[in-house]
Amino acid sequence: MTNVNGKIVASSEAVLSVKNRGFNYGDSVFETIRAINGKLIFWEDHYFRLMASMRIMRMEIPSSFSPEFLEQEIQDLLEANNLQDSPARIRFSVYRKEGGFYRPQTNDIEYVAIAEPLPDPFYLLNDEFYEVELFKDHYVNSGLLSGVKTNNKAINVLGSIFAAENDYANCLLLNEHKSVIEALNGNLFLVKGNVIKTPPVTDGCLKGIIRGKIVEITKKLDSYTLVEESISPFELQKADELFITNVVMGIQPVSKYRKKEFKMEVAKDLLSKLNVQARLV
Repeated sequence: MTNVNGKIVASSEAVLSVKNRGFNYGDSVFETIRAINGKLIFWEDHYFRLMASMRIMRMEIPSSFSPEFLEQEIQDLLEANNLQDSPARIRFSVYRKEGGFYRPQTNDIEYVAIAEPLPDPFYLLNDEFYEVELFKDHYVNSGLLSGVKTNNKAINVLGSIFAAENDYANCLLLNEHKSVIEALNGNLFLVKGNVIKTPPVTDGCLKGIIRGKIVEITKKLDSYTLVEESISPFELQKADELFITNVVMGIQPVSKYRKKEFKMEVAKDLLSKLNVQARLV
């Protein structure tokens, strides 16, 4: 079942126009949300990021788009898919109404939401071999738009194809200054000693929800020092650990980059603290 503009319909009957601006121009923003037994994890963070993304894209935010209204829309979707008592992944997409070419005829919006089951209620550490490489065919331009979750994901698609063709689990993306900014599907953290480093949002990385939680957690711990600074490719092989974060998998440790193999002790420690955060929400 799918939520299309507030109506729950069978997914086989959910239809988007061939003139849909999200399809034709990538004129769309979205949030991927994790739910556990009907509870939307870090919902407030998702809501405010969605509102910020819509403002940046100059979309008209309906007066009805309160946190309570959108949460209920998602709850109705979970119930329609019998997912209110199990872990689930929700994608909530907002797109500008059709009309116009590059210049839209209206800034009014429509939306669609889908829900799918997840195997585990909380974040588990995946300690299977996980090798990454730099994707250097294309660069992400640093700036405000790079931090918005839009449908413009050509670099991520091409990088994923490159990774699959070369037997890598993931690839790391570079900005126009050749700084490492993130992975194909999440934010990047580098550990050296007791320093945990992650690229600043101004470098072009996504303002990830779990990125924000890890920053928040580590800043409260005396055992680590959190630094938001640009990461050079040369730093990767000198690191003790690398890990990737996103809202679905939580924390994914990197096993290998080129000739360097990494530990995962800090990733394990932070994952347990992240699960505590998720339970407290």
